[in-house]
Amino acid sequence: MRPPAGRNGLATAALVLGVISLITSIVCIGGLFGVIGLVLGIAALWRARRTGVGRGMSVTALVTSSLAIVVSVLAAFFLVWYADKTQECYQPDSLRQYRQCVHQQLTAG
Repeated sequence: MRPPAGRNGLATAALVLGVISLITSIVCIGGLFGVIGLVLGIAALWRARRTGVGRGMSVTALVTSSLAIVVSVLAAFFLVWYADKTQECYQPDSLRQYRQCVHQQLTAG
């Protein structure tokens, strides 16, 4: 079944997922949305080549989804690095002690 003239539903869905994934990528869940958006974006691009509709949205979806995946991976690496550097600080008696411990761990050479 062909989409209505002038519409590419896959491109629209991929773009929406790409934007959502980019917004949520800092909390790592965006990577999952980004992968789904990337797959939909590729499918939308194939459809756009066939029908001539939705190429711009498909490319934008591919870019936003790819960026979201990269940001999610970087956020995950940072989170793991931070957890490793501050693992001695996880049993503080107060928030002030935790902040002092984190500061010492991150500034120690």
